[in-house]
Amino acid sequence: MNFAKLGFYPADILIPADSDMTKWSVVACDQYTSEPEYWQAREAEIGDAPSTMKLTLPEIYLEDANVDERIVGINAEMDRCIDGGIFANYENSFVYLERRQANGKVRHGLIGKIDLEDYSYIPGDGTFIRATEGTILSRIPPRVKVRENAALEFPHIMLLVDDREDILLGSIRREKDNLVKLYDFDLCGGGGHSDGYLVDGHMLEVVAQNLEKLTDKDDFKAKYDIEDERVLLFAVGDGNHSLATAKEHWERLKKADTSLVGTDHPARYALVEVVNIHDESLEFEPIHRVIFETDPEALFAAIKADNGEPEQAYEIEYVYGNNSGIVKLDMAKSGLAVGALQGFLDKYLEEHGGRIDYIHGDDVVNSLCKAEGTIGFKLPPIEKSSLFRGVILDGVLPRKTFSMGEAHDKRYYLEGRRIK
Repeated sequence: MNFAKLGFYPADILIPADSDMTKWSVVACDQYTSEPEYWQAREAEIGDAPSTMKLTLPEIYLEDANVDERIVGINAEMDRCIDGGIFANYENSFVYLERRQANGKVRHGLIGKIDLEDYSYIPGDGTFIRATEGTILSRIPPRVKVRENAALEFPHIMLLVDDREDILLGSIRREKDNLVKLYDFDLCGGGGHSDGYLVDGHMLEVVAQNLEKLTDKDDFKAKYDIEDERVLLFAVGDGNHSLATAKEHWERLKKADTSLVGTDHPARYALVEVVNIHDESLEFEPIHRVIFETDPEALFAAIKADNGEPEQAYEIEYVYGNNSGIVKLDMAKSGLAVGALQGFLDKYLEEHGGRIDYIHGDDVVNSLCKAEGTIGFKLPPIEKSSLFRGVILDGVLPRKTFSMGEAHDKRYYLEGRRIK
């Protein structure tokens, strides 16, 4: 099994051996950031029980005056959990996950660790694992403070794989009745239900073989109709800044102690969930653009002039006042329609002023654009495989390219791993 050339590995995975899993598992820290009552309700439900709520920092508290005290408390709670022996340790394993969402659809995932040496958030880096959106560097240092003294990690990072034949997760799903079930419980806060299965033994070889098929360079070039041979295996679907934080922490450790370079230090890796981008549970909704405090006719004339009469075009619906129709954007400008649009808007707003907002739903755009000085652009639905092509061609996708699921359907913290 040569996982080394794939960047994705089995891990020593920690799961509570005898805890109330509904209280143990809570939603990703970057959700409900304007709803303190959500987190207060979780705290009240959990009480004194072991919980990842006590081992992670909800971002709603990130700017609080006592955030440093919270971080110290989190690290101390990690040590108590380790010393108290609450975890079962599943060595050199994956966890196959079936997450039944609130809408009844099931997400299929595989928990393992990635090598941070095979990941980059810098646009244009040809690593196996790449960011899908621009990383805001100012958001990393506060998050590094949470990780730098932590003994454990609990991820909400989701990586997407463009597995059109479903060979990776499909091969595991067909064998799940022969796998050991690790958990089966309802998630708190309306998050649905989660089942987990141990993937070890001969199934590790199956995972390695199928991942290797997905890295074939000839298949890669044919799939995306490109000449770039730097294979993109995984694109970050969720937890972009959490993964960037893990990368930064590892780079700082190597800089402080050069003897760590090339070693198998646990901080070199990060635990993630891999999901097929074609999983029916993943619903990619476009996020529209509305420009306020502008001259709609001048902006519309400028975007038409900027694109001319392209041979190949993205067709984008526009609306302002009683006007609506289609504007054609040159495909040569970006691998995605949203990239061609956002590139123009960024430049136009910098030169002419105005305010942009990112809007869900056609009806909302129509309503907003009735107001004077407002124009909206409705982006088409995201073609799932075009997401990978966009990352390959453009480096990263524009901010707010798509929405992927409701807050209660986001990844919940559950599996952990030592990083010290």
